[in-house]
Amino acid sequence: MPSEALPEAVLSLVDQAETTEEEIDIEFIQQDVNELITDCREGTERIKKIVEDLKHFAHPGEDRMTETDINKGLESTLNVVYNEIKYKATVTKDLGDLPMVYGFPQQLNQVFMNILVNAAQAIEKSGEITIETELVDQMVEVRISDTGRGISPEHLPRIFDPFFTTKDVGKGTGLGMNIAYNIIKKHNGDIQVKSTKGKGTTFIIQLPADADPGEAGSPDPAMTASA
Repeated sequence: MPSEALPEAVLSLVDQAETTEEEIDIEFIQQDVNELITDCREGTERIKKIVEDLKHFAHPGEDRMTETDINKGLESTLNVVYNEIKYKATVTKDLGDLPMVYGFPQQLNQVFMNILVNAAQAIEKSGEITIETELVDQMVEVRISDTGRGISPEHLPRIFDPFFTTKDVGKGTGLGMNIAYNIIKKHNGDIQVKSTKGKGTTFIIQLPADADPGEAGSPDPAMTASA
């Protein structure tokens, strides 16, 4: 039917529809919807990854030493504390090929979390956190470095003491590094810290590769407290 034959009211509605279509830009919305769907899918995948990492991080019911993938533990822990780090630092990883380590994964992940959160908190505005792993003389070595404010030389000898903290009042219990120290010693390992005031800090963890799973005791619930 020719447009001239249409009632005036219908023509008015057609004009309004055409005007509305121009105003809302249907093609742009269709393109935008596709982008939104892609973003939603990516968000869903990220949520799925976080849930998986939380499960790996927590290891509920883990009451005996098991073969532990240190690199996987670091990756999972990093994803769990991502929100604590993302606004403060860029993270660089150099993870070497490592043998499995016998240990309590939940406790080792707690160590990594305490150090990573402290690293982020030590960076005032923006900086870098570097995570490196390698096998050194049959010891699995983990190095976590930051470009934060560093630790004063007089404080370094006390950094693993219980209740010692360099944070402001109310911002730390002073137990995080002591817990980390006790967990690593429980795994027959070693943990050291090197720091330069104003330049940054590096924590170095060494764990025996392929150690006898009977060499360490049972997990201690007290060692799951946060920094």
